[in-house]
Amino acid sequence: MEAFAVTVKSFIVSDRQQLLIVKRRDDIKHKPGVWEIQGGRLETGENPFLGLKREVKEEVNLEVEIQNPLKIHHFIRGDGQKITMIVFLCRPITEDVKISSEHTDYQWIDINRAKSILTEDFHEEVDLYQKYFVNKN
Repeated sequence: MEAFAVTVKSFIVSDRQQLLIVKRRDDIKHKPGVWEIQGGRLETGENPFLGLKREVKEEVNLEVEIQNPLKIHHFIRGDGQKITMIVFLCRPITEDVKISSEHTDYQWIDINRAKSILTEDFHEEVDLYQKYFVNKN
């Protein structure tokens, strides 16, 4: 296992102000059973925009438009891995979700209810989205 990884996550919000969230399988070692947003590790040297589009396609079978970075997280996982995670605001180009085997369920949830279900790891993104993008033209 690598000691350091760069990951990308997609904060996908529809025109109806609904956020796409997915539920991690219960048998996954890191954060089992939580509701999260889509994304994953970049391959060595991979362009983060292309990597994010790849991850979204693999996990939920959607095409997205990447709009803005929302937040960068730096943390050390319980297993000692150092992670830099970039979360991007995205708009879905397609909305016919088909989840991968990494997840057991998905929901399009109203952005105003997102913090009640979504893991707290991404509550700041909800706040930032509401502050800077809701009803902003």
